[in-house]
Amino acid sequence: MSKSQTGKFNRRTLLKAGAAIGAMPLVNISRSFAQETIGNYPAGTSGPSVFVGLTIPLTGPYSGEGDDMQKGYKLGIEHLNNGGGLVSKIKTLTGKGVLGKKIEYKIADTQTQPDPAVQAATNFITNNKAIMISGSVSSAEAIALEKVAQRFKVLNMVGCSGANETTGKDCQRYAFRSQPSAFMAAKALAPVLAKELGTKRKAVYLVPDYAYGHSVHQSTSEFTKAIGWTEVGAQICPVGTADYSSYLLNIANSGADVFVNVAFGADSVASTKQAKQFGVLDKMKMVVPNLSAFQGKEVGAEIMQGVYGTQDFWWTLAETNEAAKLFVDSFEATNKYKPRWPAHIAYTQMLCWADAVERAKSFNPHEVIKALEAGHKLEMPLGEVYYRECDHQQVRAVPVVVGKKPSEMRNPEDLYRIVGLTPGVDVVPACDAGGCKMPSI
Repeated sequence: MSKSQTGKFNRRTLLKAGAAIGAMPLVNISRSFAQETIGNYPAGTSGPSVFVGLTIPLTGPYSGEGDDMQKGYKLGIEHLNNGGGLVSKIKTLTGKGVLGKKIEYKIADTQTQPDPAVQAATNFITNNKAIMISGSVSSAEAIALEKVAQRFKVLNMVGCSGANETTGKDCQRYAFRSQPSAFMAAKALAPVLAKELGTKRKAVYLVPDYAYGHSVHQSTSEFTKAIGWTEVGAQICPVGTADYSSYLLNIANSGADVFVNVAFGADSVASTKQAKQFGVLDKMKMVVPNLSAFQGKEVGAEIMQGVYGTQDFWWTLAETNEAAKLFVDSFEATNKYKPRWPAHIAYTQMLCWADAVERAKSFNPHEVIKALEAGHKLEMPLGEVYYRECDHQQVRAVPVVVGKKPSEMRNPEDLYRIVGLTPGVDVVPACDAGGCKMPSI
């Protein structure tokens, strides 16, 4: 056969083949033949289990909150794997894992520092094929972990973080935050302060020097100014300060009649005890915009009585909310004390993630993100909650509490009375107000 004949034959054959293919019905090729790789999907879901990496401060100034958070994660994973607690009330969840796969996990100590948190999360993602990461108590940790999740395209259900930046200018497509922002907490708190403490007050602030501290200071000052309060000064201190004497001396001489203590964790306990020793609390009311998990217990009701603040969650909600009761009762049965709010965040973030995976019918992070962004509402210990698409902030109620007098306490853990439960829709900032420019998926 000549070269020209060969060429004609090939062209004629190709044309006939093309016509034949064109006549065939179009077939949708299943993804099972070639799944798109996104982060650790699908590699991290190929076996009978999936891995979740937890980065928690077990040492450092926020370790008390970290220990409570650790217990919340363990309980949530136990219920997702084997049933129990609030899992029984969420129709998408079976108590037999997530999409039929058991959840395995490891915990790494962040030391209340962002660098160890980033190192641990990176290790979980690269070596353990984590399909999701969660954790943090410090907002510095949380913001750093959000960026890790975005870089590796792995879901991050943010742990404790009150800084506005978390779902504001540092928002990330792969990260979702449940704790109320400093803006939300301050907006819920200010009307209660106006009613209970009056509108003509002078406030002085003790502010930890990082994103969380500055966010809380800015938002609390903004909303208390709106009710007639005047800020007369702010003392900026490092996280992990041991001796607050120089700051408290300036606070005592500020002319204020309200001491707004923004310090958190072990720092909140140390600064409050020292403020009492310096006589600050004898002449000023104290407000704590975001009460630390064990501040009341470690400082004592004698000092904390009459102190106003907010918390992500307080256990007496179990007396009026069935979902809260399921969570509180199961946590107490396992850990022999009432859960604090870091445990609540850990537990509920696990369940919200699992529900989204089940609704997406896939661990594909793109599909899970869509499910979380859809505004699907869940009944949780705070009532109805959902995440906003615009900034991935959870819309949820914000409890405002006041410290009880020792004579009012029914048991040693009955430290606070809930004086307000402000609906989330009433306190979230406008979508374009927080500075969030959501990265692409």
